[in-house]
Amino acid sequence: MTDTALISLRSATFGYADRTVVEGVTLTQGPGEVIALLGPNGSGKSTLVKGLLGLSDHLGGEVVLFGTPLARFRDKPRIGYVPQRHSLSSSVRATVREVVEVGRLPLRPFWRPSGSEDARAVDEALDAVGLRDREREDVATLSGGQQRRVLIARALAAGPDLLVMDEPTAGVDAANQAVLAEVLSGLAARGTSMLIVTHELAALRDVVTRIVCMDAGHVDFDGAPTAWASGHRGHEAGDAHHHPSPTGAGHSPGLAGIVTDTLPTREVRP
Repeated sequence: MTDTALISLRSATFGYADRTVVEGVTLTQGPGEVIALLGPNGSGKSTLVKGLLGLSDHLGGEVVLFGTPLARFRDKPRIGYVPQRHSLSSSVRATVREVVEVGRLPLRPFWRPSGSEDARAVDEALDAVGLRDREREDVATLSGGQQRRVLIARALAAGPDLLVMDEPTAGVDAANQAVLAEVLSGLAARGTSMLIVTHELAALRDVVTRIVCMDAGHVDFDGAPTAWASGHRGHEAGDAHHHPSPTGAGHSPGLAGIVTDTLPTREVRP
């Protein structure tokens, strides 16, 4: 990657048909940055992220991804999306490796079988999340935190330039939150750029390099974690009624409730 911004928004507006949800947002994310996107339910953060993924309507302003205007952007694998939803029905049979291999599918024609390059990318993705030793296990037998790491590996397998994650620590116990934070810290150390929608900033305090907070469809804070800690946490405290528990339980599902990008729902046999 060069120093070209991964994301560049200027007075960007997103919504649905004629309903504006996010208005006048100016935001830039550069290579290597790890941004936490905060805000109460209904603040517009999910709509903003969906706009970057092409899943909400771009109603105005300028949106540029990797130097290309959104309307002309076609290189979708450059953005790896990690959904919040991770549970599997009991009818699904797939190993950890099979799920991660799905991440390689957008990079080749449907008729071409996987090759050595695909295998190497899957190996590296599994190593990055610490699940290489579990690759032959049925993914449905893993804990919620482990399944979340499988989804991160699936996104990494495509070699994206930006990871967009929706509440990666939500619904995960403290021990697994610590493991996830360690995985994300390792990715950050490798220079992986991340945009993380989260309610649980404490779990990611050693990973995040910048905080962007939204309220009522606008960005009302954009700065370093130290600036947030010293002068803006009152905003978060004032919105405590939007966050019923420190684990995020009870908040709206955001992207995970709208985007059905989850682990495979068809049966896959070894």
